[in-house]
Amino acid sequence: MFGPLVWGLDPSGAVLRSWGLDDSPDGLDRFVDIVLEAAVGAVGLVKPQSAFYERHGWRGIRTLGRLVADARQAGLLVILDAKRGDVGSTNDAYAEAFLGSDAAMPADALTVHPYLGFGAMEAFVERAHRSGSCLLVVTRSSNPEGRRVQAAQEETGRSVEAWLLEEIGRRNAVLAPGVIGPIGAVIGPTHIHPELDLTSANALYLAPGVGAQGATPSDVAEVFHECRDRVMPSASRLLLEAGPKVAKLRAEVEALATVFKELLVD
Repeated sequence: MFGPLVWGLDPSGAVLRSWGLDDSPDGLDRFVDIVLEAAVGAVGLVKPQSAFYERHGWRGIRTLGRLVADARQAGLLVILDAKRGDVGSTNDAYAEAFLGSDAAMPADALTVHPYLGFGAMEAFVERAHRSGSCLLVVTRSSNPEGRRVQAAQEETGRSVEAWLLEEIGRRNAVLAPGVIGPIGAVIGPTHIHPELDLTSANALYLAPGVGAQGATPSDVAEVFHECRDRVMPSASRLLLEAGPKVAKLRAEVEALATVFKELLVD
């Protein structure tokens, strides 16, 4: 068992150059070859950030599609960090693009933004539920700028992020009563307080921000102390710094995976 670590595969220009690769579609292709070789057998989940591939145009999107397909074929679970979110037919199109076996780029999970309203995400929710995929709703992001919106309060004193968790729990209870539902949440462990009720939503949690954004494995264990079996901590730059040698990358990933396994599983 690999444990809950998610390896963020984010090929920024700085990462590609530090690996001695061109910041180009060709360099991106080589990056994907390296990380796939390092990931298989070292970790169970990977999370490509779509923007770093999209910035290379159609060739970058093609490479992202190859990464998603090859990773899943190798037995890895793929969280596509695309943070989509709109209304109506636009969300229908996004859901058709990324969720389900008939999707153009089928992922096991997809990150989405909820700030056009929870009800506007129904196309995502229904397709994720039907296909056995997971929807990860940005609820408490790891960046400090998000606090002003996410911690804003209603007249009752309930914060936006707390309301989102309640909505996730309510919908999961209908879709999958008594078990973990298809709707999860993105909860950044860089913000430990105020505490949120993470136990009653029957949800999986993606915890970004480990490493470069300041969160530590201990922070993850503290934030998710009541639901450690449902958290997926994510690290990207911290691990990619070990590249481009496959053996060194694999060793760093395995070491961090072991830390999280001991903190959250064993």
